[in-house]
Amino acid sequence: MIGRAFLATFRAIFADSSALMLLIGSCILYAFFYPSAYSGEVPVRMPIAVVDLDHSGTSRALENRLGAVQQAELVSRPPSPAAALRQLQERRVSAIVVIPAGFERRILSGGQGVVALYGNGAYLLRTSTALAGVGAALGAAGRDAALDQAMAQGAPAPPPLAMIQRPLFNTREGYGSTIFPGVAFLIIQQTLLIGLAMLAATMREQQGRQGIAPAGLLGIALAFFVIGCANIAWFTGFVFWFQDYPRARADPAALLVSAALFVAATVAGALALGSFFRTRERPIQLWIVTSVPIFFLSGLSWPAEATPHWLTLLARLLPTTPGIRLMVGINQMGATLGEQWAELLNLALLTLLYGGIAAWRYRIRKPARISAIES
Repeated sequence: MIGRAFLATFRAIFADSSALMLLIGSCILYAFFYPSAYSGEVPVRMPIAVVDLDHSGTSRALENRLGAVQQAELVSRPPSPAAALRQLQERRVSAIVVIPAGFERRILSGGQGVVALYGNGAYLLRTSTALAGVGAALGAAGRDAALDQAMAQGAPAPPPLAMIQRPLFNTREGYGSTIFPGVAFLIIQQTLLIGLAMLAATMREQQGRQGIAPAGLLGIALAFFVIGCANIAWFTGFVFWFQDYPRARADPAALLVSAALFVAATVAGALALGSFFRTRERPIQLWIVTSVPIFFLSGLSWPAEATPHWLTLLARLLPTTPGIRLMVGINQMGATLGEQWAELLNLALLTLLYGGIAAWRYRIRKPARISAIES
């Protein structure tokens, strides 16, 4: 019975072009399409404007520093702050640097030079990148000015504090290396959820509501389990290597256990969800409506620590929330299963919860023929 249902499920998938494209084709497409937007990893050469009201040697030296940083590109020197603001409103520049009159005089007299920075907060990533480059240039200029002042007053003393910064698990600090390793598991969850729900809804459209024997239900779940594990192997084994995303020397057994538990929870959730649909259009509508909220709740775009507590508890009902933390921890950070016990427990409980709901919803209420998906 399990084997028959397993093979019948694969026949149903390959006979349904929409389900086949969703379950297999979309994972292949997303593997190359989604990361292409982040191929540069770090945004560079964000356009900035400099308004120099001082016209001194020090202000020109600062402009030269601004033109040399990687994150920003000096593209405009408007004559006034008002003209620079118009360029910012027209999105010709991402940030403005205003060097006030008397800038050099204050520094040479032992005072503090003041520079004003303005950024377009409506485009946070562009602006933060540009301001980071400007901040690096200003920091270097400030250190040079402080050194000159100290030398004029005597031999400079070494700084009392030195900072060494080493980013771990994402040494290039790339945006794609941060986002895509988590998004990959969100893609796997959504394709499994919607693909299985589409097949269940199609069966219900054609035959009405029918029960499925436990062995048949297990065979269906096993077929989707194989597809989910194959997709994880595709992303973690090839795509992450091809895109050169950070990977740790994870224990293969730990990676296998983590992947199996994540897929099991996802398939159980898909079976439970599919039992509530009567038409195949409903899963697609659900996909459109829920993809963005699920991405938000996963903790990829906004830290869970800054999310309201009740919302973090709600997010724990989604396999992606513990699944992404577990898989990224094992695959990218080299964590052990013992260090990820909370996520493992969360996924195990979700598997039991959704598996129980699916078994109850698909139970045979009266003697009837087995569903066509098993025949």
